[in-house]
Amino acid sequence: MNMTSVTAIICAFNEENTIKEVIHSLSSYSIIDEVIVINDGSSDGTREIVEEMSSREKVTAIHLENNMGKGFAMAVGVEKASGDIIVFMDADLSNILEEHVRQLITPIQTFMADMVLGQPSETLIDHNYNPFKSFTGQRALNKEDVINITDKMRVSRFGVETLLNLYYQSKGKVIEYVLLKDLRHPTKFSKQTPFQATKEFIFEGQEIAKTSIINYDLLVKSIMKNTKKYIKL
Repeated sequence: MNMTSVTAIICAFNEENTIKEVIHSLSSYSIIDEVIVINDGSSDGTREIVEEMSSREKVTAIHLENNMGKGFAMAVGVEKASGDIIVFMDADLSNILEEHVRQLITPIQTFMADMVLGQPSETLIDHNYNPFKSFTGQRALNKEDVINITDKMRVSRFGVETLLNLYYQSKGKVIEYVLLKDLRHPTKFSKQTPFQATKEFIFEGQEIAKTSIINYDLLVKSIMKNTKKYIKL
């Protein structure tokens, strides 16, 4: 197996209820060399928790004074990361196991995949039929593959996963999906009122559509790559 260093990046916005567990879990696993937490302008107690954790864990804390969006926060994390492989994990997860991280990074280390997307098993939609699994926040990739598109990531906000998917597909890179058994990820409706959750879903949908339009060249290349692949099949 190719031995490479691993950086875990956690982007957080108002996640005071779960951020401590996520940081503690990831910083305790020996297969992770570095943990970077991007506090994206939180207005709750997230900043204080991150600061407290960074004083005694292997954690680098970065605080953005204003909420800049997920894509911006992820780009900052990529630029600060020292690891060869980057693992993105959401800040509202629970029951993160070392095996989950291993599932994400092993296909990268063994050159079996260029990007690995992890789907928590504890969700409302079955993994095999989930049409949204490509938008997961749990993913691993090589830093060298994305360091040159951090400028695009910065302006993509909630469309950042779409951007990464299009970029990898346009390059003909191998994307693998894995099921992260027993990993729990709450739905928006369990964290917010129905009105707030619906409003956020609509906003995220707009950001995804906007990202696809802005990166039309990647979308076309992605379609062409997939078309050629299916023709060969």
